[in-house]
Amino acid sequence: MKRTVKLPIGIENFEKIRTEGFYYVDKTGLITELLNNWGEVNLFTRPRRFGKSLNMSMLKYFFSYDCDTALFDGLAVSEEKELCKKYMGKFPVISVTLKNVDSRHYEGALYALHAVIRDEARRFRFLLEDGQLSREEEQDYLHLIQSLPVRSLDIPASEEIIRGSLLLLSRLLHGYYGQKIILLVDEYDVPLDKAQQYGYYDRMVDLIRGLFGQALKTNEHLFFAVLTGCLRVAKESIFTGLNNFKVRSISNVPFDEHFGFSDSEVRSMLAYYGLENRYDLIKKWYDGYRFGNSDVYCPWDVINYIDLLRFEPNASPEAFWLNSSGNAILRTFLQKADEQTMEELDQLVNGLPVTKTIREELTYRELYDSIDNLWSVLYTTGYLTKRRKTEQNTYELVIPNQEIRVIFIEQILSWFQEEVRKDALALNAFSEAFRTGDAPKIEQMFSSYLRQTISIRDTAVQKEKKENFYHGILLGLLSHQRDWVLKSNAESGKGYSDILVKIKSISLGIVIELKYSESRNLESACQKALEQIEEKNYADQLIDDGMTTILKYGIACRRNTCMVRMAAP
Repeated sequence: MKRTVKLPIGIENFEKIRTEGFYYVDKTGLITELLNNWGEVNLFTRPRRFGKSLNMSMLKYFFSYDCDTALFDGLAVSEEKELCKKYMGKFPVISVTLKNVDSRHYEGALYALHAVIRDEARRFRFLLEDGQLSREEEQDYLHLIQSLPVRSLDIPASEEIIRGSLLLLSRLLHGYYGQKIILLVDEYDVPLDKAQQYGYYDRMVDLIRGLFGQALKTNEHLFFAVLTGCLRVAKESIFTGLNNFKVRSISNVPFDEHFGFSDSEVRSMLAYYGLENRYDLIKKWYDGYRFGNSDVYCPWDVINYIDLLRFEPNASPEAFWLNSSGNAILRTFLQKADEQTMEELDQLVNGLPVTKTIREELTYRELYDSIDNLWSVLYTTGYLTKRRKTEQNTYELVIPNQEIRVIFIEQILSWFQEEVRKDALALNAFSEAFRTGDAPKIEQMFSSYLRQTISIRDTAVQKEKKENFYHGILLGLLSHQRDWVLKSNAESGKGYSDILVKIKSISLGIVIELKYSESRNLESACQKALEQIEEKNYADQLIDDGMTTILKYGIACRRNTCMVRMAAP
């Protein structure tokens, strides 16, 4: 291979990656293990961005009758000669993804689900060509591949078409080829997630139960099926009576290396692009997930950061996972958190484990019933990972890496700002204390605010990072005042001041320097902050901007408390 091989950011099509010059991390071992550890219906649950869709595409291209065997040249599965001879290119494959069935309304979701299955069914138009179908089968197939206008949607008829759609295609393809089919359903749980969010859960559960019940439970035309999703939805919810069902979750050892990147795979990729010197940083930020007995990296993050480094060699890591999707589950968790839960979040952010009993099998209706269920959801969706199992279904949980830690802190701060803004009178009083020079009041109120959120005390975190955390809290509280002009880390005098405030209506300027104290000697940290304000002439910018009165504050923080000192006029 040449160094021109591109990185497959957001590309989930196996054929495209293999034919258009993209770097591919070989996951074809999944095929071998799948065939050697037989399950008629296989469900793989993994967090988002761990390669589920690409693996499903790989399975489609391997098993399909029109398989291009060259796609697998040089890959691990190609060494399994007997297996390839028996299974490669030997099956009709039905492959659908439900990731875009996410309407706010049931009718829209119904239409989207029909469109997904309809488009897949249209791949098999050859079924109409040789007269093998009975008149009834032909009519059923034509109903399936026709478009249904939203405005004239006949809900009961459309539901009936969808419920029987996968079974119908299975029967027709089995009859045409004389070979049982393979069914692939990617992101099977997205319609249920959206239905729960937007209030039509019961109707969607009934529809999906009918679809999967016919396709997976009573389908004599099925060779095997593979489903993927983020959550392991309770069997009684949509898989009622399905006894041929194997669940492969993040807690299971089988298949644990086939989703996500192993350490050796990351090292190989870094070596290929000449970025070995970034290994420690990538490991700190994107490793740490524990699937079964394997430690894995998030592929989405690794690929995005390596791509960034190719053009910006000194670029810092970013929370790519945060930007790739919403964090509604974490926000819901924070909204339900009590004082005990906030204490446990404080532990997690500071690198300590919490011990929780995990329920991996939940219905979407149950997800938000209790804070205990939400711990389980954070585990299964990748916000937390297991350090070790303590007893049956009970684990020591930790935040997996620096990226997820950043996401927790950002989301907690955002939630905290929303909560405190609900009490405008208290925020006004807090700001007024800064305006009038009431240091004791600032100290009392800021300490009270800090006790409402988490602290940063992890010894592995640099002091500068700790200061940034408290800086962010204070800046958010002061930004409530719309007639104040705030500047953060603004260049002034001989350096960069933490926070500068201009209140133009009264020509008042405020300089705030914040320190994190590693010891209980907050007084000393406050004095260092005030000395830095004077030594660096941080007030110069405010004076140049016409502020005639300048107030200077040194603030020291430690965990959930602070001390405030004010420079003499």
